Amino acid sequence: MKIQEKMRKPVLEAKYLNVENTDRYRPIIRLFYLKYEKLKYWLYQEEVFEELKEDPYFADYTMEQCQQDLTALTSWGNLVTIQDTRKAATIEEFKNKKFRYQLSETAVEIERMIVRIENLFIEGSSLEPTLLERIRINLGKLEEISVKEDENIHAWWNDLNNDFIRLNQNYQDYMRELNSVKAEEMMRTREFLLFKDRLMDYLRSFVKSLQVNVTAIEQELKNVQEKTVKDILQKVTAYECSIPRIDVEMDEQLIYEKINGRWESMVEWFAGRDGQESEAGKVFDTTNEIIRKITRYAARISEMSNQGSNRREEYKKVAQMFAKCRNISEAHRLAAVVFGMEKPLHLKGSMARETDSINSGVYEEKPYVVTVTPRVRTYREKAKRSGITDHSKEKEAMRRAEIQRLKKERKLLRSYIKNGRLEFADLPVIEPYVRDMFLLWLSKALEKKNHRAKTEDGQMYYIEETDAKEYCTLKCTDGEFQMPCYTMVFEEGEQEI
Repeated sequence: MKIQEKMRKPVLEAKYLNVENTDRYRPIIRLFYLKYEKLKYWLYQEEVFEELKEDPYFADYTMEQCQQDLTALTSWGNLVTIQDTRKAATIEEFKNKKFRYQLSETAVEIERMIVRIENLFIEGSSLEPTLLERIRINLGKLEEISVKEDENIHAWWNDLNNDFIRLNQNYQDYMRELNSVKAEEMMRTREFLLFKDRLMDYLRSFVKSLQVNVTAIEQELKNVQEKTVKDILQKVTAYECSIPRIDVEMDEQLIYEKINGRWESMVEWFAGRDGQESEAGKVFDTTNEIIRKITRYAARISEMSNQGSNRREEYKKVAQMFAKCRNISEAHRLAAVVFGMEKPLHLKGSMARETDSINSGVYEEKPYVVTVTPRVRTYREKAKRSGITDHSKEKEAMRRAEIQRLKKERKLLRSYIKNGRLEFADLPVIEPYVRDMFLLWLSKALEKKNHRAKTEDGQMYYIEETDAKEYCTLKCTDGEFQMPCYTMVFEEGEQEI
């Protein structure tokens, strides 16, 4: 990071936020800011004094104090003054320098930040899936917008940037809230169960918007021509420089670097760079992880609720009822009421009875056991535990067989290479796995700029350059197809195949 000279200087405009008379300075700046929002830029000292005196806190406030406060804020650069000579009727009034005061640009931005900080916990943050759709639509107009006037391109660029900045900032703020200590504590309460479903639906709608729009945005960014993007950025820079500004020196190179940096950030956010995962992919994973965490907390709360139930008193009452039964028959009837099913399941089968007597009851005969398995697809019988069996001999035999098979395959592949060259046009009828291996080597080399690659055994090879785009027929035992007449040349001095 390069430290610029302006970064080493103190910001005097922010001094009014933390000094001795801050309780007077801040209301004055806020008064100017509210008037600024209503497009009233200039105020007289008397107007400031009258506005402040309306508040009981400034009951003892004097005109001299108001003059001192305005002078201090002017010296720090928060206020800009201009002498009003229109109402000066005498030389004495002109000498008294009746000033009008205006809020400086830096003070406007500082006060705007303060207002945002004050409302930080009131407004809150949110996810806006519609921003993704708007970004996708705007990026889809890249080719169309590049031929329009600079003014239209500048408006399109501002819309695109504002949507991207809002999307990024709102998402980060919302995720920070969900991962905060306060959110963790709230997720451990039972009240969270009532809020959980709404939150899950909200996050899932954002994930769905990510899935629908991010892929389309990534494709748009990859398909757009570099020249088109450069022309658009140059036109935006030219329009920015053409806007007349007072007392501001425009540096075209700095403006272009800033605009180009924003474009690069957008590309990295949606498409990634140099094989790295895009920020959109990380957003997708983070949001899914939040959903999983919410589900875990909800399940844990439910388990804790179930663990809290204590049925000891109920069992004690049932035991007392059984103790009052006069005989076993009455106890059986009570058990049928307490523990029996409301709608019993009748099973039919070849039940072998020990006796055919009609006077024999079910309690006097041995029970007939029927094993009922759950009617779900995921049911599996429990595996019987057993000791660990030594399969080292079988593994060794399999390893030797695999080594032998690989040697045969290498020998077969080597038989098709003549004098260090593999010409697809001269290949005889080959097996499918041989064809797949040759095509794998071919694709690995064609993916590189220099058309060079290495086999699994370390043999270097390259695709021989050829001007003629001739085609040949590659014949295999399972069919044949047309392909260019490529030739792979294997270098000497390297490990053999």
